[in-house]
Amino acid sequence: MILPITNRHNSLNFSANNQKDDQSEENKLPYTHDTVLKNTFSNRMRIGVDKLTNALTVYPAKGLNGSKNANFYEFLTMGMVPYLVGSAMLIAVFNSNKTFMPFDKKNASSLGRRLGLGVVFYALAKSASKMLITQPVKWMTGVDTEQPYAKVQYELPENINDTDITSIEYHKVPESSEFIRWDLMYGPEDNAKTRNEPYDKIAKKLGLGTNLNDSDQEAKPRIREIVIKSATAKNIVSYLWAATAVGIAIQECWDKFFEVGTWKFWHGKQFAKTVTTFVKTLGESIKDFYKGGKNGMSRYAGKTLLGAAVLGTVIGVANTMTSSHKPSKLDSADIIEKSRKYVVN
Repeated sequence: MILPITNRHNSLNFSANNQKDDQSEENKLPYTHDTVLKNTFSNRMRIGVDKLTNALTVYPAKGLNGSKNANFYEFLTMGMVPYLVGSAMLIAVFNSNKTFMPFDKKNASSLGRRLGLGVVFYALAKSASKMLITQPVKWMTGVDTEQPYAKVQYELPENINDTDITSIEYHKVPESSEFIRWDLMYGPEDNAKTRNEPYDKIAKKLGLGTNLNDSDQEAKPRIREIVIKSATAKNIVSYLWAATAVGIAIQECWDKFFEVGTWKFWHGKQFAKTVTTFVKTLGESIKDFYKGGKNGMSRYAGKTLLGAAVLGTVIGVANTMTSSHKPSKLDSADIIEKSRKYVVN
C-alpha cells in the first residue's frame, strides 16, 4: 500500500494571539480540515442552500470589491443566480397576460402555467436523473461519483487586522478525473490496518481480488475510468430526462389542477387536497404523454422520448461497468514456456 502525503496539521495559524484564543476561534469553524460528507438528501440540500446564499451575498461582494481571495469556485457558484433568474423570467413571460382579452387571457394562462411548470420540471429532472447513474454504479462498484466534501480554504489577509481567514467550499471527491482526492478515500490515519480498507472493498467489488498488498494502486485506474464514463453518461441522460419532464408538464390535464390548486400551505385541508390532486394529475399526465397525440408521428413522440431516456440510462450504467483494466486470468505458467531459455538484460 502506497500512502498519500498528507498534512497532519489540520489548521493554519496566522494570529498573534495566544494558543488558547486560537483554539477557541478554531472551534467556531464548521470544519477544521477537508472533510468528507455523507451523500444524503439532507446534506445535498444544505450544501445547495449554503452555495446559493453565498452566491447571492458573499461572493458578489468579494468580486465587486476586487478581493484578492475571489476565486474560480466562487465564479462558478454565482452561475446559479442567472440560471434561477432566467427560469423565473421564463415563467413570468409566459404568464404575463393581463392586457389580453378575456378569452385570449384564459388560453394564454392555460399554456403559460403549463410552460412554467415545464421550467420547474426541467430543472428538477435534470438534477435528479443523475442519481439514476450514480446509485447503480455505487451499489455495484462501491464508487460514489457524487461524494461531497467540505474544503477548508485558507485566504490571504485583506488588511493588517485579519487573522485566520478561512472559507468553506463544497466539492466532490472525484470532481476532476485528473485530480481525484485519493487521500480522502482512505480510512483513518491512526490505524494502519484499516487505512486501506475502503480501497479493499472497492477492489473486491470490481473483481480485482482480495487481500491485495496495494489495493489502492490496483483500484485507482479503474476508479478514474468509472468517473469519466459515468460523467459522460450523466450529461447525456440528464437532458433526455429533462426533455421528458417538459413533455409531461405540458399535458392538458394540468389545467384542472391549476383551477383547484393553491400554494397557501397555511390552509391545511385545501393544501392537502392540492398535494393529493397534484399526485393524481402527475399520473394522468404521464399516461397522456406516453399515449401521445391522435395523428401522425405525435402518437409515438412520447414513447420515443421516454424510451430514449430509459435506454440511455441502462446503456450508461452498463458502459460504466465495462472496463479495460480487468485483471488477466492468465497465470505465469501460461505465459512462460519452461522448455525455452530466457535471457534477462
